[in-house]
Amino acid sequence: MTKALYVSTLESHSGKSLVVLGLMQLLLGKMAKVGYFRPVIDDVKSGEIDNHINTVLSHFGLPLKPEEASALTQSQVVDLFNDGKQGDILDIIIAKYKQLEERFDFILVEGSDFSSDGSIIEFDLNIDIAKNLGIPAILVDNGKGKTLEEFCGNLESAVNTYKQKEINVLGVVANKVRPENIALVKDRLQSELNHSTISFAVPRVKNLSHPTLKEIMESLQGKVLFGKENLNNQTGSFGVGAMQLNNYLTHLRENSLVITPGDRSDIILGALHANLSDNYPAISGIVLTGGLLPEKSILKLLEGFETHVPIISVQHGTFDAANAVGNIKSKIYAQSKQKIATSISLFNTYVDGELLLKRLQTFEPKGITPRMFQYNLLQRAKKQKKHIVLPEGEDARILEAASELSRLGIVAITVLGKRNKIEKNAMQLAIDISDLKIVDPENSPNSESYAEKFYALRKHKGVNMDVARDTMLDVSYFGTMMVYQGDADGMVSGAIHTTQHTIRPALQFVKTKPGIKVVSSVFFMCLENRVSVFGDCAINPNPTAEQLAEIAISSAASAEAFGIKAKIAMLSYSSGSSGKGEEVDKVRRATELVKSKHPDLEIEGPIQYDAAVDPLVGKSKLPDSDVAGQASVLIFPDLNTGNNTYKAVQRETGALAIGPMLQGLNKPVNDLSRGCTVDDVFNTVIVTAIQAQES
Repeated sequence: MTKALYVSTLESHSGKSLVVLGLMQLLLGKMAKVGYFRPVIDDVKSGEIDNHINTVLSHFGLPLKPEEASALTQSQVVDLFNDGKQGDILDIIIAKYKQLEERFDFILVEGSDFSSDGSIIEFDLNIDIAKNLGIPAILVDNGKGKTLEEFCGNLESAVNTYKQKEINVLGVVANKVRPENIALVKDRLQSELNHSTISFAVPRVKNLSHPTLKEIMESLQGKVLFGKENLNNQTGSFGVGAMQLNNYLTHLRENSLVITPGDRSDIILGALHANLSDNYPAISGIVLTGGLLPEKSILKLLEGFETHVPIISVQHGTFDAANAVGNIKSKIYAQSKQKIATSISLFNTYVDGELLLKRLQTFEPKGITPRMFQYNLLQRAKKQKKHIVLPEGEDARILEAASELSRLGIVAITVLGKRNKIEKNAMQLAIDISDLKIVDPENSPNSESYAEKFYALRKHKGVNMDVARDTMLDVSYFGTMMVYQGDADGMVSGAIHTTQHTIRPALQFVKTKPGIKVVSSVFFMCLENRVSVFGDCAINPNPTAEQLAEIAISSAASAEAFGIKAKIAMLSYSSGSSGKGEEVDKVRRATELVKSKHPDLEIEGPIQYDAAVDPLVGKSKLPDSDVAGQASVLIFPDLNTGNNTYKAVQRETGALAIGPMLQGLNKPVNDLSRGCTVDDVFNTVIVTAIQAQES
């Protein structure tokens, strides 16, 4: 079973809490450790707790501190959004969620409330959160005051929007529906939505919408005269006590709220005596209007009652007070035991929770988002700190990335170059390099031993000691020898050197892993809503069918090692058996070789790019393929195609390209593009550190 479920809504006051309470009760009966998370909460005063969090944590006794159950407030989200830092919003939420994921068997995630100035962005934000957490959703909406067409149309549109973003919508809950329309709404929704989304309809129940005396007091800024201990009394109907007492008593109903001017002692005393009588229904409270108070003798009489019905005084006139009470949007609080019990009962009656849990067991996340991928990279790198050498230490981009990596404590960094030049550059960039180790190959105490080792390894190729000493002055050779000798765990270079200059030393003495004949590369392409692996886009100009097959196998292994389920597309200019020619035959041959060597791998080829990644095109061209339309590993037939495609995708879509990551070497040595950014350096070092953990 997936470890989480996202409960989202389309608007404020949808009754989302009913679904959350019902699901939590159900989940706690199935699992030992269930967590609760609200990515975005309403703004709360200092020292106060978000009402949703307080209600769920206290009612169910969850072992969570309130601050652990949320990530951001509405104001913080709006500020970050206005500052153009939408990515930071998701990063903060993912990090907080991951902390809970490690502690609990399951996490119930409750979306935001659409109750603030930021509600205009909330629908899209909830989609982005569910997508980046990789969890399915349940959508809740409020049917009150809407036509059947409007209500069902809104829900259907929302479901389609979620699914377009590749979010699995397990179910929809049509809430606050007129009881006589339950079957009508449910049938309409089920006929419009496909079988993967279940529809439920829950009737509106009056006592869930009626406010408590506490809510009335706070909304009308009233003052409690009596019965403070019973402010959580649930109101029923309410009426204005303006008529004669004998007539007013006939209008009392169960849990009636009495609204009357403060000088109407007859109504006050009559209502209280009716509350004590077996012949009249109980009242929930009394609101005294106009800022008027009963006479002292009446107040003294009221003080003598053993059980105090809440009596509050407000400044509003009677008419305004009645309107204000009618406009209160009641909520569920931790103290609202009656409302909580009613909500759970409604959920159990009208929502098939067991069916939802059964659907959860078959849910499989569709890939991984770029934000989650980058978060996972950082967390993996932190688990086992590795030492990475950066030969181009005098380059500004290298220094900036190295400084940030060192500051975060993710890896230990050695930069190669002239100390005075490195320190001068750092000063100009205003960055801290105090934690970086700086090594100048000319003055390193290891230079001679490295030269001797290189001579021993390459003397059969005509290398003498003089040549070996000169070679070790080259930062690429020196850095690679550090890795070979175990003085560093990996190397990243190429910001100012060619690919050939970077990887030649590794090919000469680091060598390839047993059974590997081809060193190749992959890019992790972080697209808008998925991460794809592109290979080979940096090393092999025109691979043979055998080499292409090995590249595909290595790339699939790299994908799986980094949490991406490998579905391999062997790209060509035609799909299936339609194309003829030497190039397409090479791809077809490579595909067959992969299938024969690794029959467990999911692979399709030859296949065109659009058929590989677009579900509609894939279904039309290769309807029986398990890979078409959902490929995650894309293998290009040659370097010309691969290199230009990754750069075109990167530039035209704004995708983040992490790599190239070399695969097949005994120890990790990775190449940068000479057009790389600071982020490119940062990400490639992270990937290299993770590779070093595996080598």
